[in-house]
Amino acid sequence: MSQLDAAHLDVLREIGNIGIGNALTSLAQLLGGKVTMGVPRVAFLPLEEIIEGIGGYEELVSCVYMQVTGGVQGTVLFVFDERSTYRLVHLLTGQAPGTTTGLDEMGVSAVREVGNILTGAFVGALETMTGLAVRTGVPMLGFDMLGAVLSTSVIAAGYTEDQVLLIETVMVQEGGEEIRGHFFLLTQPEVLDRLFAALGLGS
Repeated sequence: MSQLDAAHLDVLREIGNIGIGNALTSLAQLLGGKVTMGVPRVAFLPLEEIIEGIGGYEELVSCVYMQVTGGVQGTVLFVFDERSTYRLVHLLTGQAPGTTTGLDEMGVSAVREVGNILTGAFVGALETMTGLAVRTGVPMLGFDMLGAVLSTSVIAAGYTEDQVLLIETVMVQEGGEEIRGHFFLLTQPEVLDRLFAALGLGS
């Protein structure tokens, strides 16, 4: 599948909206305050374009990733750029903005927890809307340059397509702190075809 039309993207956007709804309550409790999220941006773009859009190959990012099996097979990732990563740490630990310059054990735990919630919510929405049973593996956290994170994930997933499914979210806590996250689904074209067939759409 080399491209998606408007109908396919609308369905994926709806999955994103449901995933956000599923995650909001947990995130509000975890972050100790009201959290809002905007309408997700959904795109099917070349990997190179996505990397440049997030900040380039050398952008430092945190990435929660896991394998999915069952009705949908592949790898899912949730990526936060460096600024958003540190903002998450500030919100979760109560540290003053601007004080975080790296991830210690507490920071790793905080980012992993938020990434787990968001990734699980999106996978759950995918399962709910398609009726396909999706099993998730153990989530892992990486903190490295974006090019290394995505290249390693693409190779590990055996992904051979030029384009990648991206759902971009913006999370805002009271006070206006904005945190950008990027959800990726790395899977083969035939799996996407099966997914859309389950949603009543042709490829």
